[in-house]
Amino acid sequence: MGAEPGKPIPERRGVRRGVYVLPTLFTVGNIFCGYLAIDAAFQASTDTRYFDQAAMLLFLAGILDGLDGRVARLTGTTSAFGEQLDSLADVISFGLAPAYLAYRWALTDFHRWGLLVSFLFVVCGACRLARFNVQVHVVDKRYFVGLPIPAAAGAVVGLIWILPDPPDPTWRIPFLCVVLGISYLMVSTIKYRSFKDIDLKSRRTPLLVPLIAATIAAIFILQEKALTALLLIFALSGPVAKVIGILSGRRELPPPPVEKPA
Repeated sequence: MGAEPGKPIPERRGVRRGVYVLPTLFTVGNIFCGYLAIDAAFQASTDTRYFDQAAMLLFLAGILDGLDGRVARLTGTTSAFGEQLDSLADVISFGLAPAYLAYRWALTDFHRWGLLVSFLFVVCGACRLARFNVQVHVVDKRYFVGLPIPAAAGAVVGLIWILPDPPDPTWRIPFLCVVLGISYLMVSTIKYRSFKDIDLKSRRTPLLVPLIAATIAAIFILQEKALTALLLIFALSGPVAKVIGILSGRRELPPPPVEKPA
């Protein structure tokens, strides 16, 4: 039987529930990629080709992490549950998994010190996520405070993806220093541009088109090398901007007014 004339057609509850599940599936896929990456890193002790597989899985986790929030906003299914699940997924895929991968790839020779440094990466990543969750409604949306954990994981994992074979002993100390530096940047108060304030209707937008096109072309041609280079440049952009600001005596612009949640 059809609906009576003049009455709204009731929404199918099954379809609505399915829409709510959709962003959660992307988050679960993120967790699954992180879990598989840990398994691949463990198997790499007998076959170094698994290092490359683990790195690719974590970059896939990054893609899924970027999609779940966008899907939730597009479908109007954002929720506090989804936000918390996303943070827990990030601890696994961008905290635990890359830390264990880095340890198996180059830090095992340092024994307890290697374990400590890789564990420090996990702790700093978890602290970074906790700070983001409690400050999400009070910080300037134009900037991230501290290096975001997906970018931190990408910078470390990208080096492994480019050079899947474990490095020579002479290069393991620099890699340990890189992991330490990235860990510090996550919990620092150094600001990173979020690019959330870019207005596509602005007059400056046409100037960004060639840059965006060149970036896409570089990623298409150079693939993991271009992605790693971009992530490392982004990781360095915060400290470089801070040093330039200090040397020039430039003061930060006041943030725009922030709307408090009802």
